[in-house]
Amino acid sequence: MAFQELLDQVGDLGKYQILQMVLIFPTLMMLLCQIFLENFTAAIPGHRCWVNILDNDTVSDNDTEILSPDALLRISIPMDSDLRPDKCHRFIHPQWQLLHVNGTFTNMTEPDKETCLDGWVYDQSSFPSTIITEWDLVCSYQSQKSVVQFLFMTGMLVGGLIGGNLSDRFGRKLILRWCLLQLTIFGTSAAFAPTFLIYCLLCFLSGCASVIILINGPLLIIEWIRPSSKVMAITLMSCALSLGQMILGGLAFLFRGWRTLQLVVSVPFLFLFLTQWLVEPARWLIINNKPEEGLKALRKVAHINGMKNAGDILTMEGLRSSMQDELEAAQTKTTVCDLFCTPDLRKRICLLLFVRFATIVPFYGITINLQHFGSNIFLFQVVFGALTALVRCLPLLVQNHMGRRTTQTVFMFLVGLSILANTFVPQGEKRVNLFPHSSRGWESELKCQEDYTPSEGLREESVPGLSSIFWYIFGLWQHNSNLHMACFQACLRVVIFPFVRIPGILI
Repeated sequence: MAFQELLDQVGDLGKYQILQMVLIFPTLMMLLCQIFLENFTAAIPGHRCWVNILDNDTVSDNDTEILSPDALLRISIPMDSDLRPDKCHRFIHPQWQLLHVNGTFTNMTEPDKETCLDGWVYDQSSFPSTIITEWDLVCSYQSQKSVVQFLFMTGMLVGGLIGGNLSDRFGRKLILRWCLLQLTIFGTSAAFAPTFLIYCLLCFLSGCASVIILINGPLLIIEWIRPSSKVMAITLMSCALSLGQMILGGLAFLFRGWRTLQLVVSVPFLFLFLTQWLVEPARWLIINNKPEEGLKALRKVAHINGMKNAGDILTMEGLRSSMQDELEAAQTKTTVCDLFCTPDLRKRICLLLFVRFATIVPFYGITINLQHFGSNIFLFQVVFGALTALVRCLPLLVQNHMGRRTTQTVFMFLVGLSILANTFVPQGEKRVNLFPHSSRGWESELKCQEDYTPSEGLREESVPGLSSIFWYIFGLWQHNSNLHMACFQACLRVVIFPFVRIPGILI
């Protein structure tokens, strides 16, 4: 609690903290656009095989000039089980007999079919181009779309493991600015990727930077705020994440080409990198043997907050006296295994891992598969963003009356009930209604963790939304060097997201 006393001297939630939140919000919003970008850049448009008599403009045949495109499609493309043109096969030869609709040929043999040897023709009404149309990732190659998502999430896992150690060693501010530059370079380069392999590599590297930004950005705010104000700050930052989802829907509607959209989402990180608006957390500076810089940071924040007498109170002697216990505790080196050494802490971590896994699967199962809900994916993206912004505030209100554990239990029950109910809805009539409950369960679970003082164990103040990424708070408040352990816990589960389908269908 010693450092919290120092925060009292510089101002709890003054002009500096508000300015930090206002300036970090654009980073979080654009970062969410980057994370969910493949909802649009990897959208799968309607497609069918390319056929010579229908798609070759140079063909001149008296037999085909008098036929409509629908008739040519009927004799060239077989029907699938839903009586729609097959997306992955075509007739080897035109089936002229199919032009007769009087049922004369009911006993004919099945015509010979073949795969789309000459490529595909895509519906460009919604998306002029995507990575799917760019590299023909359909039919037997459709699984490669999941490879892109898998590599991006794997990059987040690797970035969490590496970035945690680097942030502990070199500081939050330096690593955050480096990752902003890295995401600018690799995100922009992805817009000009000439091959699918290079695009996958750039997605992996972008994922490495994304998770560190998602961790260090809110962390720079939280470390300057007292516990009494953290819940409000956390809720506001989570709403910024939801606003990012809404912005993505608008940007994708305006910029339909995938390369243009990729560029529009990536370039703003360059301006965020060039903006000098961050102050390194004083607590990290003091614990890492930089008390002079830490004292300077405290006085700077106090000056911005209008604390006129803080300069006389904040002295080197008072700082060392207040932080003595934390400085001694920081000398103990910790590892990931230390999280499981204490029985009570081990039990809580295992339970939280299970709960967060259970809420993350339906949440991401929906948000990375919006195209399954209908053709207007732009509207769904905006609606989901608005919906999550509302429900992320709900647990904050409910838990004050019901308690944290009760709130968590109720919302988890609603998540499971919605998923089970969804399995009984006919496939063609599915309307996934678990999203609000999943989001509420997630947010409730994020706020229901018990707070610990350094003498009792590790402490968590987690940011609502994307809980797998914000595991970093767990363990941060006892020893600063625990950030890399929290990142490992955070990112271990994100690798499964690309293989998640709509939960009702999955079950």
